[in-house]
Amino acid sequence: MRGADALALLASRPANELSEGLYVTAILEGVAANKSKIDELIMTYAQGWDMDRMPAIDRNILRIALFEILFSAEIDDQIAASEAVDIAGELSTDDSAKYINGVLGRVIVLKPSLGI
Repeated sequence: MRGADALALLASRPANELSEGLYVTAILEGVAANKSKIDELIMTYAQGWDMDRMPAIDRNILRIALFEILFSAEIDDQIAASEAVDIAGELSTDDSAKYINGVLGRVIVLKPSLGI
């Protein structure tokens, strides 16, 4: 699965499994549609980290959370950030969770001035 396109993987799932994951589909499609802007924000606010050097799990957690915070009205910004931090704590490192919290916190504060 490493390096595979998330939307292609989703499309390869049986139809009965897709109906259960409508929110997952919305997230994957939303991240794909807004990836350049999301990645631009990560590069801007992830101080000291190059996108290529950032662990893939951290990069993708940030992408999902930033999509939810900036482009989706389905979930509160603080809840999106909290869930991202929890996921990072489970799937990555404690340092990653702290770092992701910092990046998302900066974006949330600056959200009104981002024009998104």
